[in-house]
Amino acid sequence: MSNWDLTGMKVWGMYLNTFPVSGTVKSSRVKYGGTVQHTVTLDEPLTVFDGRVYDRGTNVLVDHSEVVRVKD
Repeated sequence: MSNWDLTGMKVWGMYLNTFPVSGTVKSSRVKYGGTVQHTVTLDEPLTVFDGRVYDRGTNVLVDHSEVVRVKD
């Protein structure tokens, strides 16, 4: 596993650089341009700008630069 591939790990970070999230990384990928993005399955519901709620278990995309903590 590469040091950028966090698949299967628990992470804490920011969604859209605004909303705190935590969850398990479903997959990690290198985007066009070389940055890394993770698909994170949420541990808890998340409410965003327009009041929309993403339920627990929903997948969101989190840039690697927005991950603040990782646990195996």
